[in-house]
Amino acid sequence: MIPVYPDTKVALKGKKGLVVGIANDQSIAWGCARAFRALGAELAVTYLNDRAKKHVEPLAQALEAPIFMPLDVMVEGQTEQVFERIAKEWGQLDFLLHSIAFSPKEALHGRVVDVGRDGFLKTMDVSCWSFLRMAHLAEPLMKNGGTLFTMTYYGSQMVVENYNIMGVAKAALEASVRYAAAELGPKGIRVHAISPGPLATRAASGIPEFDELMDKAQSKAPSRSLVSIDDVGNATAFLALDGARLITGGVLYIDGGYHIID
Repeated sequence: MIPVYPDTKVALKGKKGLVVGIANDQSIAWGCARAFRALGAELAVTYLNDRAKKHVEPLAQALEAPIFMPLDVMVEGQTEQVFERIAKEWGQLDFLLHSIAFSPKEALHGRVVDVGRDGFLKTMDVSCWSFLRMAHLAEPLMKNGGTLFTMTYYGSQMVVENYNIMGVAKAALEASVRYAAAELGPKGIRVHAISPGPLATRAASGIPEFDELMDKAQSKAPSRSLVSIDDVGNATAFLALDGARLITGGVLYIDGGYHIID
């Protein structure tokens, strides 16, 4: 007999998710948001600041997002305000996408051993601790289980030229995913790190010689192809499905197989 799945096995209809990290229509978070919405999820969307709002608002409207709020994790209280609004209007949260990272230019462009304390702390604060803070705030809203996503990169595991201190932060982020998955798993909350291949996003533009990195990825990946934000979005949305409920704690590489090549 071919099984007949209820809607929630194959779609996100009725699910509610928070998407953090859309900057424009080239953002990985935008690719994920589109995939979530295509499967029927209702989304809350945040934007970094007033300058970013004009780029993100049309995208939030396209997603029919009922909650659209500013969120700069370095601004005291803004993260809490977003979750308070979700609690008030929805009373639940089924998935969360954390797609933000930051390192001051002087920290990112220098050697890891030369990074100043302030630059190190700011890099870790935005790129790693903010995910743990959001997980803490999401936990009581995920009453029937849920899924937490964050974005990482191959430079967490291998030394990638010019990735520098961000590689250290992403390694910490991946460890955070494992520990959070272990702690939240008994409540039915799974946790994933998504590791796309290099993408031409605004965030990536801060990495020196990024074009060369993309050329290398395309020539060496088994697929001989660069990934798109839609490739990332589709794979991420799959992990939000109830059918993926026993997958947790790992790193999903969406890079055309580049990570397996020496």
